[in-house]
Amino acid sequence: MPTMSSSNEQPRAFRPTGPCEFNGQPAVHLRSPGGAQATVLLHGGHVVSWIPAGAEEQLFLSPATAFGEGAAVRGGVPVIFPQFNLRGTLPVKHGFARNRAWTLDQAQVRGEHAFAVLRLEDDDATRAIWPHAFALELTVSVDAGRLDMELAVINRGDAPFECAAALHTYLGVGDVRRAQLEGLINRTYLDAVTDETREQWIDVVTVAQELDRIYWNAPDQLLLREPGRRLTIASQGFEDVVVWNPGPEKCATLPDMPADGWLGMLCVEAAQIGTPIHLHPGDEWAGMQTLILAS
Repeated sequence: MPTMSSSNEQPRAFRPTGPCEFNGQPAVHLRSPGGAQATVLLHGGHVVSWIPAGAEEQLFLSPATAFGEGAAVRGGVPVIFPQFNLRGTLPVKHGFARNRAWTLDQAQVRGEHAFAVLRLEDDDATRAIWPHAFALELTVSVDAGRLDMELAVINRGDAPFECAAALHTYLGVGDVRRAQLEGLINRTYLDAVTDETREQWIDVVTVAQELDRIYWNAPDQLLLREPGRRLTIASQGFEDVVVWNPGPEKCATLPDMPADGWLGMLCVEAAQIGTPIHLHPGDEWAGMQTLILAS
């Protein structure tokens, strides 16, 4: 089973739902009545840990990543907004949401769920590079073997805008070379490594070297399978799926990853890239990614 790198792992002693610190950074810890847990940094609205009840850590977090102001945390679930990668006019890769301080609106337990709502709004710094009034709301919920992450985008201005959004989920795996991602057969994808458009002819995606693909109009449910583990990856509202692993050569060049870090992760990202989100003043869009660990 995948486990979080020990240099970033937090003590497993009981902690209730509410504000906490993670690697010295303000965060919120969620714990459901059944024992499922998640931790979300206020920096970036960034989910950095998900531990289902009775199970191990399910997300990958690089032991070499930086934390704090201006840092883009490598691992967990970065929030991508308002552009994906460099597919837009912003000078910042993947936009600015993952590098900004979010505010915690609420964190509580309701029934069998523990959840938190975090919010990010435009300010002088965001408007300097993207001149729109917006609000983002991220709702994170845990219950037994399930993690729900819903991202909402709200146009607070007086003019329409277009944007992209994604939940850049780093899934932990025991050895990515033994993992299989199922459910993308017959889907068209952009291979960002070769800059070619291809079609997925077989039902299983595997990793042996660098893999960087955007699957257009992807199905709303995929399955990650590896020895001893089955993880369902579902989405609502997001039309695309990004599958990424840097492979051994590129990973060795990344300063915030150990050279062998590629073996322990696979990004399966819920994304809205191909068809931009178009919002008129007062409009709202929402997309959700759900991870379910088979019992």
